[in-house]
Amino acid sequence: MSPKPQIYDFAQQLVTSKEYFDRSTRVLEEADSGFRPKPDMMSVAGQIAHVAHTLNWFVQGVTRPEGYDFDFARQAQEVEAVTSIAAARKNLDEAFAAAIAFLRSKSAEEIAAPMPPGPIMGGQPLSDIVWAMVEHTAHHRGALTVYSRSLGKVPPMPYMG
Repeated sequence: MSPKPQIYDFAQQLVTSKEYFDRSTRVLEEADSGFRPKPDMMSVAGQIAHVAHTLNWFVQGVTRPEGYDFDFARQAQEVEAVTSIAAARKNLDEAFAAAIAFLRSKSAEEIAAPMPPGPIMGGQPLSDIVWAMVEHTAHHRGALTVYSRSLGKVPPMPYMG
């Protein structure tokens, strides 16, 4: 008799992604909130707020009847309005918690089911949004590492406690 296959814990991938993000950005302080390497780049607070916003965007995109919100100009203004690292981190904590709860509320069949047709991963298994969220978060974690170094700080290795 073959052992029953294990259900992969997609929510755990987000838990780990958050740990890596928090660890590698913990050198950034409230006084760094407005730092941006160039005037046309996102601020530190904006980067963190953008990650939070995008986590919510992915979950909303697969749960709302109208799908994804493509009003990126409005979304950018909302993210730019977040000027505090503390506020951005609060948004990030809430967004990760909501995404993790969303994934944990789904059965294995629901996680494997194809997403509705559309321009964002249409027809792919629902689980694929996890990889998109993890990759997007890693991208901005890396950007914030460069920001930290530009501020003369040494970000810790994200993979070690």
